[in-house]
Amino acid sequence: MKKVQLNPVGWMSQLSQIEVSQLQDTAHSQLFHLFKNCCLAVLNSGVDEDNFEALFAPYKDFNIKLVRRERGVKIELVNPPDVAFVDGELMQGVHEHIFAVLRDLLYMGNKYAFLKQNAPADGDSITDMVFDMLRHSNALEGNDNLNTVVCWGGHSINQTEYKYTKEVGYQLGLREMNICTGCGPGAMKGPMKGATIGHAKQRYKNGRYIGISEPSIIAAEPPNAIVNELIIMPDIEKRLEAFVRLAHGIVIFPGGVGTAEELLYVLGILLNENNAQQPFPLILTGPAGSEEYFEAIDDFVGATLGKAAQAKYQIIIDDPEEVARCMRGGFEKVREYRVAMGDAFSFNWSLRIEAAFQRPFIPTHASMSQLALHHQQSPGELAVALRQAFSGIVAGNVKAEGIAQIKAQGPFSLTGEAELMRRIDTLLESFVAQHRMKLPGSAYEPCYVVKSE
Repeated sequence: MKKVQLNPVGWMSQLSQIEVSQLQDTAHSQLFHLFKNCCLAVLNSGVDEDNFEALFAPYKDFNIKLVRRERGVKIELVNPPDVAFVDGELMQGVHEHIFAVLRDLLYMGNKYAFLKQNAPADGDSITDMVFDMLRHSNALEGNDNLNTVVCWGGHSINQTEYKYTKEVGYQLGLREMNICTGCGPGAMKGPMKGATIGHAKQRYKNGRYIGISEPSIIAAEPPNAIVNELIIMPDIEKRLEAFVRLAHGIVIFPGGVGTAEELLYVLGILLNENNAQQPFPLILTGPAGSEEYFEAIDDFVGATLGKAAQAKYQIIIDDPEEVARCMRGGFEKVREYRVAMGDAFSFNWSLRIEAAFQRPFIPTHASMSQLALHHQQSPGELAVALRQAFSGIVAGNVKAEGIAQIKAQGPFSLTGEAELMRRIDTLLESFVAQHRMKLPGSAYEPCYVVKSE
């Protein structure tokens, strides 16, 4: 039996005795089981696998324990994966990520009762919680420089697209911009990898590679090795809010249904009339050959949310330098607006996010079938329903609880207005045809069926 004890790092290195006791009290809770699985995923960083069962199967004897010490708490790993070690020593980045999981799931989980009925429910309280979690992770420190670019895109992309994400990251890095992604592989890793080279060439010493994940997806997208600040939000909605409030601009690369969900989320927020004056640089970009992909996305947005939504972003094909220049120009407008509003540079308080975008959506066969997929509602309301539909498909594709439901009860059923359902089906079929639902080499079995009313 292999055992490894880890000394605490970062903020978790100084805890009171009460805080240590509270952490130890979680040892037999559902939250601790979630913590254990997230730690195992972190220890498998770099493994090319998006099936949680295949990822966890070889480690049935893995365990994790909290060891009390006077000044805090150590973590003991029992039979951890060898891939996390170099010559018998745990990689420093993985070590830091393990304590980030401890901070966000157990410490903050206790504070906000993530798995209980009294977790924050009203909009202002949720935003305060998102702020508090980002503050505890030190993500807000250094964010005053107005240089954080959130990059979204698929974990299942081809090599041409992956190289392009690196080139965009490189151009952003040359302009001393920092990168925030979903922390996984593919379009989440490429921009960080490119930015490290750009930062090195500029001798930029404060390179930040922020990865924001959530417990149910981290097994499918373990943090890549470049992430130097890992944050795990309790659910997808709080993860998305953390992205948009931390970001000074967003770049979206080709991706699948998860990327479409993210785009619908930010568009739904920007369509809110309270955000009409809010400058928010939003660029969709990809290499030559990705034109068809972005045309399909743009057509879908136009047909569902309208021209007002299309006006919120620009599409740039095969021009990384132009992406970086446009983003830099957009930051100046953000600066002017934040100064005029008296808003913080580190956290976008003035962005209005309606409760419908904040409340957790739990994908089940019942909730998916009851989504309001029709045009007899505002574009913002339709954006909520479409995001939830795509979120459910992500769950059915890669999340443990979603996969279990599909196995037990068959595919989720999406039902709605005939023309809208046709457009949804066409878009999803294009993702399947382009192998954007699963990593290359794995056959995709749809977790959904699309029906017209």
